Amino acid sequence: MTEREKFIALISNEKLKKADAIILLQGDEYFRIPWTVKLYQQKWASKIIVSADVNNKEYGSFPNLDKKLKQKGVPMKDIIVDDKSMHTRDQAVNIIKMAIKKEWKKIIIVASHYHQYRAYLTFLKAMQEKKIKIQIINSPARDLDWFSNNRWGKRYDLLESEFQRINKYRKLGHIASYTEAIKYQEWKEKQK
Repeated sequence: MTEREKFIALISNEKLKKADAIILLQGDEYFRIPWTVKLYQQKWASKIIVSADVNNKEYGSFPNLDKKLKQKGVPMKDIIVDDKSMHTRDQAVNIIKMAIKKEWKKIIIVASHYHQYRAYLTFLKAMQEKKIKIQIINSPARDLDWFSNNRWGKRYDLLESEFQRINKYRKLGHIASYTEAIKYQEWKEKQK
């Protein structure tokens, strides 16, 4: 079994933990919102951070996620918008800075399943760069179709492109390695 396969198994089967904030990564239209709201309503965290407010519908980035959350019953006082981030690396760097400032110990990341792996490795790298350890908990949006056609493609097809991006960004030093992620998962499992 390769390190990549082990990494996928660990990340795909991670248990939820109570956290300081749920990080809703923009992308995949508004399809990540229902899962984020469910996590919030089940009290996994008391704050939702909307990371990015880009309007690029052809790419799947729809704006105003905070307004959609409000329509689903999340009070605005529990929503923070990170409107400075333009891509996954920005999201990771900005959210880790926010976590340090707010002294958060645990965050839940919500992306679509195909993007969760790269997002997680990017957040882990941003955390390593700041030389801190917080718990990054993966919770990809549930109930999303893998094979339906979207403006930006089928999620199934996007999965392979995400692993190509992982290879590309790893060479640039923008994401953690699979081995680093596995070691981090082992550390995290020992934490409360």
